Amino acid sequence: MALMDFIKKQFIDILQWTETGDGTLAWRFPMQDMEIQYGASLTVRESQMAVFVNEGKVADVFGPGMYKLTTQTIPVLTYLRNWDKLFQSPFKSDVYFFSTRQQVDQRWGTPQPITIRDKDFGAVRLRAFGNFSYRVADPRLFHTEISGTRDTYTVADLDGQLRGLILQHISNAIASSGIPFLDLAANQTAFAQALANELAPAFAAIGLKLDQMTVQNLSLPEELQKILDQKIGMGMVGNDMGKFMQYQTGQAIPEFAKGGGGGGGIAGDAMGLGAGVALGQVLAQNLQQGLQAQPAPAGAAAAAANVKPDDVMATLEKLGELKAKGILTQEEFDAKKAELLKKLT
Repeated sequence: MALMDFIKKQFIDILQWTETGDGTLAWRFPMQDMEIQYGASLTVRESQMAVFVNEGKVADVFGPGMYKLTTQTIPVLTYLRNWDKLFQSPFKSDVYFFSTRQQVDQRWGTPQPITIRDKDFGAVRLRAFGNFSYRVADPRLFHTEISGTRDTYTVADLDGQLRGLILQHISNAIASSGIPFLDLAANQTAFAQALANELAPAFAAIGLKLDQMTVQNLSLPEELQKILDQKIGMGMVGNDMGKFMQYQTGQAIPEFAKGGGGGGGIAGDAMGLGAGVALGQVLAQNLQQGLQAQPAPAGAAAAAANVKPDDVMATLEKLGELKAKGILTQEEFDAKKAELLKKLT
């Protein structure tokens, strides 16, 4: 009976794998009710590696090439099974093939804004996205840590894990790059390289090699982008606060035109628009008088005596609002405050 069972067994003469292009990273050769014929041929193509697993242990790893499977070809397997050198019977072993080609155009992105520390703005929340490519570099480690005994393991199975690794290391990459947020957009290559350097050890720990990392876009949430736009607009007009208030009034006109002036109807809109323009003109004049830093002419003391404390306080309150909105820095506010207080002495 044992002889008949032996005769009925199916023996494998050729072991090989032709990838189907479905993003498979690891594939187990079907071995059910079959044994590998002693001296069988193992073909490992370029961009592949093969791993032999016997009794739950990795026996050997094969790179590209053609191999005749004997006890001399797989000496570790011989040691595990305690085979005699002359033993030439079929043997049972699990064979896994791994794709080592680049897995390209893998997408990553921040589903929610992440908070980073920036030397210009302090804490900043930003969004980012790009793509990356990787490959299986250590099939033994990838098998023991990730793919295991599954029949197939695909790129899709690994996608969530790799995206999580990228998001986990973004803050450290920005910090190590030393690039301020305002310069990140112009230095996306440097940021991508810093991110790749941060990620390389994490990829290597699971048997992968990160081949390429790109950053395609960096952006702020809408509310922070508005504040940044205001700060950029202020920088364009320099220290001329009169021009800046004119700029702010011009920005407000479209909102009044949409009906934001209050009071209801065309008359209310017109009143709101007129009030906005008038307020802009008054504040521009007050700020222009209070913030102009010019050499004191003869009779400056008499001019200072005409400065009304209420005007100075109103100007200071407006400056405080600009500082609270992030348009003025603390240093800029303190300098303007000192200049205004001098006019009261």
